[in-house]
Amino acid sequence: MPNDARAGVLQGTLDLMILQTLAAMGPQHGYAIAARLEQVSDGALQLNMGTLYPGLVRLEARGRIAAKWAQTESNRRARFYDLTARGRRQLAKERSAWARITGIMARVLE
Repeated sequence: MPNDARAGVLQGTLDLMILQTLAAMGPQHGYAIAARLEQVSDGALQLNMGTLYPGLVRLEARGRIAAKWAQTESNRRARFYDLTARGRRQLAKERSAWARITGIMARVLE
């Protein structure tokens, strides 16, 4: 995808995207999370690890995800991230807020 067609991550949305990805897919390592976000955005989002990992660290520090070491499909050792109960509650709040703001934007753009 050409650079001008790629989307940037809106401030404040990375955490929501990570939490939703883990809710939908279960425990994943960082590369798999980034690959899934690229896939669902048809290549418009291409997160580098310098963007993704600070988000993962932040969410782990806030108790919204937990990490443990495990083997990948290709037999590499990696940290796998999973939602915690606190993360599920936060995801519900953020999804609700996102729905509200997108509804407002839809009315503004009419």
